[in-house]
Amino acid sequence: MASTKQRQRAEQARQADKRAQRQAAKRAHKQRLWSLVALFTVLALVGAFVVAALINTSSPDAAGEGACPAGVEEARDTYERPDVAVAEDRTWTVSLQACSGDTTADIELELDGAAAPQAVASFVTLAQEGYFDGTGCHRLTTQGIFVLQCGDPTYTGSGSPGYYFGPVENAPDDDVYPAGTVAMARRGDDPNSMGSQFFLVYEDSTIPSDTAGGYTVFGTITSGLDFVQAVADAGAAGGAPDGEPANPVTIEGVETQ
Repeated sequence: MASTKQRQRAEQARQADKRAQRQAAKRAHKQRLWSLVALFTVLALVGAFVVAALINTSSPDAAGEGACPAGVEEARDTYERPDVAVAEDRTWTVSLQACSGDTTADIELELDGAAAPQAVASFVTLAQEGYFDGTGCHRLTTQGIFVLQCGDPTYTGSGSPGYYFGPVENAPDDDVYPAGTVAMARRGDDPNSMGSQFFLVYEDSTIPSDTAGGYTVFGTITSGLDFVQAVADAGAAGGAPDGEPANPVTIEGVETQ
């Protein structure tokens, strides 16, 4: 029979084995926990990268959605003056696809090729060749006269298509330009300085004639005057009575027929 000491040693060995098993179980449990923590950390990092990628790839579209692109500021001065016969002695329908801020509008015009053949021939030809595409309207006046001036790709007020024409056509005898008038801009006292710049009258305006006469009226706004009026209501930059619009305007494209 086993002695008492032998039984004690056997019991101690069993207890030691149990402790070793418990410690091994604890170590295995901890390892499983750390493995789970590591797995969740990796998943969290992957998720963060995915979200970041989605944000990075979608932000430009989200920021640009509905926003009006800035107008170009570049010279487009290599065009040749078209023959007046291009006006075809008829009425033209033109759509200026314009935007300002998050607002877009088609400003519909009727151009009188019979009354202002030089101006209409020039405008239609430039429009069909993409001259006005992406250009800004650089001037807004809110006192004395009420016009939004466009058609200068340089956005400086001095740009031209590379040619000028004159003299003045179809100017009003009383110097009154009703709301909705579309007329050619020119330099003061110079009847042969018309090029690509034109102005849209959004409120009845009296514009005095000078030694060159009045200003060539070559069309009327038939739809979209409310868009121009909204631009005018926002005023010119810095609250000035004459300057670039506080809410920039871009002509994205022009269709003619």
